[in-house]
Amino acid sequence: MTVSAPDTDFLSSPSAPWLILGSLPRFSGRRWLAVCDAFANPLEFLDASPATQKAFGAGAGARAIMAAWQRRDLDFAPLADIAAVFQTCRRQSIGLLGWGDRDYPEPLRHIPDAPAVLYVRGNPALLVCPQIAIVGSRNATRAGLDHARQFAGALTERGYAVTSGLAQGIDGAAHTGALAAGGDTIAVVGTGADVIYPSAHRALADEIIQRGVLVSEYPPGTGPKAGHFPRRNRIISGLSRGILVVEAGLRSGSLITARLALEQGREVFAIPGSIHNPLARGCHELIRQGARLVETVDDIEEELSAWWNRPVEAAPPEPTPKSPPKPQPALFATAPDPAPVPDHLDDREIAVLEALGYDPRSTDQICDATGLPADQLMQSLLMLEMEGLVESAPGGYLRVF
Repeated sequence: MTVSAPDTDFLSSPSAPWLILGSLPRFSGRRWLAVCDAFANPLEFLDASPATQKAFGAGAGARAIMAAWQRRDLDFAPLADIAAVFQTCRRQSIGLLGWGDRDYPEPLRHIPDAPAVLYVRGNPALLVCPQIAIVGSRNATRAGLDHARQFAGALTERGYAVTSGLAQGIDGAAHTGALAAGGDTIAVVGTGADVIYPSAHRALADEIIQRGVLVSEYPPGTGPKAGHFPRRNRIISGLSRGILVVEAGLRSGSLITARLALEQGREVFAIPGSIHNPLARGCHELIRQGARLVETVDDIEEELSAWWNRPVEAAPPEPTPKSPPKPQPALFATAPDPAPVPDHLDDREIAVLEALGYDPRSTDQICDATGLPADQLMQSLLMLEMEGLVESAPGGYLRVF
């Protein structure tokens, strides 16, 4: 066959072997990690005999792709599909980082089932910076969003990059807080790097690509699928020195990230909340099981300094686990969802209820959040208080519903 110039680029690219290795069907991360232990370069495995490839767990489909690679046969459809991914990345300025590349983040290299290839948009150098992940509920309270923004900003001022998953709620607030403080942020997504999900975060994603970095293990064009997001969480925790859980219910995906962090030897931090707040229950359970209770950034740095000995400017080594307790099954038990907002409330009362958190907010803060004049606000608060949905407390009002 005649090989065109773009195809020649693929065949000669140092990223191609990693892209092929990560694309082999039914060839899990653990299998190709075994290949990395046995071969100095993935090319050696791709060019090995079928018997050797089979001995490492490569099935017939995987061996057929590697045979086509050995023939440089880009008419073989599965190999052509991989080459097309490579060309799409070039057209869309999506960088490729293979597991063996010098710039592949070292902490991530050592987790079980590490991605063979990372698809990167933005500044890949940030991936080796010391990072703290901030995760939490997609349906966060206003107080939770404020905590995420404030902690993210404070962490960037201490020299950390803030890592999260670009989701609604706490994730978005964490990225926004880091950027507002002039700091660095890393978004790990569960789609292709060119597919922004949720679409409401498109502007935020564009800013992250300009000023930070967006990273995925999925090829361009991959849409959101439920199974992708739990897998994405292992990358969030794997990149980070520690995980800060801001708000999480007992069934929150953030607790999956916390469990993965513990298994990877990372520290887990949690912000406590009101006992009336369903989104504080996951944080409280984490604290019961050994997570560090956090009130300030100093609490995070104090814990990390005990076992991260390099200066912040250096790329972090693989941390030595402190053998923290693993979450017990009760952590992921089903908890009752918050009751729905009563349908007999009018729009003004609903707005006031939604503006309240489970920690006191002053009337000035509620006025700013709802845009209601003071007299209408007080009428609504009185009605909600009579309904038993809110109560007055030192510092203002809080919801008890």
